[in-house]
Amino acid sequence: MAFLQEENIYCPYCGESIVILLDPSDTDQEYIEDCQVCCQPINFYVSDDGNGELSVIVSSDS
Repeated sequence: MAFLQEENIYCPYCGESIVILLDPSDTDQEYIEDCQVCCQPINFYVSDDGNGELSVIVSSDS
């Protein structure tokens, strides 16, 4: 059973700190979620760092 991993990211638009949950089944996938603060679309890319830990890269559309 895969466990969710909590990760702290910063919105590329408003700079707010946001806690997200990463699902190991999302590894090597991209998806878009709206910022919980400013509602702008954030691009997420989830990857495995090779040690079993997930990492996430966030970016804006611009």
